[in-house]
Amino acid sequence: MSQPLKLYNTLTRAKDVFAPIDPADVRMYVCGPTVYDYAHIGNARPIIVFDVLFRLLRHLYGADHVRYVRNITDVDDKINARAAQRGITIRELTEETNEVFQQDVKALGCLDPSAQPRATEHIEQMIAIVTRLIESGHAYAADGHVLFDVPSMKDYGRLSRRSLDEMVAGARVDVAPYKRGDMDFVLWKPSKENEPGWDSPWGRGRPGWHLECSAMSWKHLGETFDIHGGGIDLVFPHHENEIAQSRCAFHTGVMANVWMHNGFLQVEGEKMSKSLGNFVTIHELLHTEKFGGRKWPGEVLRLAMLRTHYRQPIDWTVKALEEAEAILDKWYRVVGDTIWDDAPDADFVDALTDDLNTPKALSQLHQLAWSEDSPLRLQGGSSRPLKPLRASANLLGLLCQTETEWFANRGEPLADTAEIEALINARLAARAAKNWAESDRIRDELAAMGVALKDNKDGTTTWEIRR
Repeated sequence: MSQPLKLYNTLTRAKDVFAPIDPADVRMYVCGPTVYDYAHIGNARPIIVFDVLFRLLRHLYGADHVRYVRNITDVDDKINARAAQRGITIRELTEETNEVFQQDVKALGCLDPSAQPRATEHIEQMIAIVTRLIESGHAYAADGHVLFDVPSMKDYGRLSRRSLDEMVAGARVDVAPYKRGDMDFVLWKPSKENEPGWDSPWGRGRPGWHLECSAMSWKHLGETFDIHGGGIDLVFPHHENEIAQSRCAFHTGVMANVWMHNGFLQVEGEKMSKSLGNFVTIHELLHTEKFGGRKWPGEVLRLAMLRTHYRQPIDWTVKALEEAEAILDKWYRVVGDTIWDDAPDADFVDALTDDLNTPKALSQLHQLAWSEDSPLRLQGGSSRPLKPLRASANLLGLLCQTETEWFANRGEPLADTAEIEALINARLAARAAKNWAESDRIRDELAAMGVALKDNKDGTTTWEIRR
């Protein structure tokens, strides 16, 4: 690589040069869905962001040298409540919801992670961690519960950098007579007869939410690993408590070396909420006309998300989706139906290695699309564009279809690029001969085809399809 990979680390509050523990085995864990309902569009942001990072790591270190784990939370109080509400078993609910989630994220162009562990399949590891914490004095059993003793960890709060009062407020502390301290959080809790439960040294019960991720990351990535990711809302208390459990159970200085968090998403300038009626799921965007009066291709949703840097808040608007779709229309006309095996553009990769600077990377794609040999830029003839455009876009999970597939899948006619180019070249020739009547006639013909022209000062003409 021409420049080292740098990632913003929430733990250090700095953009650090990434140095994997083992370059032959780069390891990343990202918090996945709680499968009680369809994932909303805000949930899609970390899925897309860390899919891009997964692709970049595979490019830099080799596909066989990167492990990406994204968990599935399938035991949770929300799951219990929803299953009871619908009158189905918890397993039926989680299987159904997870199947839809997998279909939705695939439509967004996301690669399958190396592993997608389910919480219910890691109860043994959870019990082992709790046992270690009790034995080392970092946890205690009380009234059928096991709780983490927060004061036993001297640097608790290092990730979120909050004061004790802020942490108490942020954690929405449950007052319970069996707790030694307000900040102590549940590792294991008793289950009622109608709730899922497993036998343990502390009675039949189920794990706390934070414990699940510690157990699954340990099982699949080890006691310490390279990168842990998720939304900014997970910094506290979820990720803070994961760190506490894992570090104290395994006596390590860190759980993960790099902690990455994406910013919030709001819809049309407002916080997304069901009460405001702007709560929209990935599935609805893909398959219904709830947002903007139409269905949206997954690739449009993906590009719209990547046009904002992952650490910045994003405003999800119909206009943003329309703009993303127009960009993809142009790019697909450039790359056509030819699939190349080629390396991505070096400047494009440099942008991504600078803390996943996707806006800068997309700017480089625009430059490639408007290069001298692009069909979007004509001057007496053209040829198909440089190969790095598709290869670079593929690294973002974009332009993975052919031009024909892109337009056919949207039920729109495919523009005849060759015919358009021939007409534009004929018009350029007419203008050069000062045959203004013929030039105007060709412009009108192109306009009837939906082609908008822009004549530039340097004598070139650019075009786009307008619908």
